Amino acid sequence: MNVILATCNFDKNATVPILFFEFFVFASFAAAMFILPKIKDKVWQRFLIMALGVLIFELFTAPMWNNHKMGQWAYLYHDVSWILTVGWTTLILSVVLIVDKLLPHRKEWQRFVLYLGILIFAIVPLEIWTVNIGIRGYSPEVLNTTSGTKVLGVPIEILYYTPVFTGIIISFYKYWSFVVDDVPLVPLKRRKWLRDILIAFTGIFLVEVMIEPMANNQNLPQWSYIFHDISFLITGMWIAIIAATAILVGKFFSHFPIIYRFLIALSITTVLAVPIEAGLIRNGIRVYSESAKHYYTGIVMPVMNVPIEVAFAIPCYMALLIAFMRYWENLLDNSL
Repeated sequence: MNVILATCNFDKNATVPILFFEFFVFASFAAAMFILPKIKDKVWQRFLIMALGVLIFELFTAPMWNNHKMGQWAYLYHDVSWILTVGWTTLILSVVLIVDKLLPHRKEWQRFVLYLGILIFAIVPLEIWTVNIGIRGYSPEVLNTTSGTKVLGVPIEILYYTPVFTGIIISFYKYWSFVVDDVPLVPLKRRKWLRDILIAFTGIFLVEVMIEPMANNQNLPQWSYIFHDISFLITGMWIAIIAATAILVGKFFSHFPIIYRFLIALSITTVLAVPIEAGLIRNGIRVYSESAKHYYTGIVMPVMNVPIEVAFAIPCYMALLIAFMRYWENLLDNSL
């Protein structure tokens, strides 16, 4: 219990500028919920899907960021704030729905690129705002991996973090939008393995570079590293797990509804990945940062002897990546 209390011991007392920021978030949410239903149907369903993706990402990457002084009532877990979840969701969903409304005849990938471009210009000023009023901070490990160049207190690497974050979240949302909109997707009789492996590698690599400050890959052959501590041995292992899962789901569960196929795939990848991650930790290959360990409550998963937070992070990681991969596979298979 003392460990749990220690991890929650940070300044939660809101200042006047932060209260104004929170009012801005709530006002933006109210405006969006008034305007967006005039643009698209089932807005609440869409909002909840997008919010789930944002929250998964926030929980998974929580050791990288600090969100302080937002009020005692503003937090869901440690310093993960539901107010920021609402803010991110409102902004990203609004951009996606407005662009789709204005450019319905553009290819999906063209609109996707436009989403990211607009969100970079929208998010960077907001990040600068939150940093300068004392909400947002960065872990020491994040600051140690950045170049040191800052724009009004914000590391220049935000220009990388923002499109990766929003690209993963939008892919998650778009994948589940196929269900909400009942889009008729034509499954291919034969999977395009080379293309799908490239999609998987792209998603995993982009996320691994982003979360590098949380966990380092050490004691691997020097020739296996492709960028900083990113090893193609680890990346290839995750791709192999996802590929094996795709084969199993395709062979035995292809007739199931999409939500059941997704949950089955998530379960299989988690069952396979958790013991592997546990082995990597035990052998000193996967080394988590001090900021990540700060979140540990001391509860370990039986048999695996891995912190429960690590076991929880793996399905979060896999849920985002599986949705990313399946979205782009469906996009290309159906020429959307």
